[in-house]
Amino acid sequence: MTMDEIIDFVNELESVLTLQPQPGDGTPEISWGDTFFYYSPDGVVPTTGQPFATIVTKEYPGEERSGLDRAGAFRVNVASGKEAFVRWTARQPRDCAGIAAPGVPDTVLPHPVYGSAGWLAVLSPGTNTDDVVQELLFSAYRLARTRLERKR
Repeated sequence: MTMDEIIDFVNELESVLTLQPQPGDGTPEISWGDTFFYYSPDGVVPTTGQPFATIVTKEYPGEERSGLDRAGAFRVNVASGKEAFVRWTARQPRDCAGIAAPGVPDTVLPHPVYGSAGWLAVLSPGTNTDDVVQELLFSAYRLARTRLERKR
């Protein structure tokens, strides 16, 4: 999947707020070119919580081995939840250290920094992970929607 295909897929879901930081919009420079997805029925960035998924195009601090230093590489990060995390890694999120090198493309792996919080990541999704990425994104969307509905 391309970044645009992923963005289009997520934007088809109801009440998704998609942020794509760029120069001049007041966002930190490190976020420029990346994409952040929130469940937000009112169309406003939630004051608490975090996105349910992101697409990043560069290495953030602590992610130096992520493989994003290659031309055209990007990574989809998904707040998958414990159940999906265990299904894809066969480990609890708290036990994710050392599962695999984070720079392996087209493979579902724990997020290099937030794996212990139940986040999964796919570097440069391709034929092995296209369907999985859509499944994980939809699942993360449902989890975010359920959390917000429970708070209300």
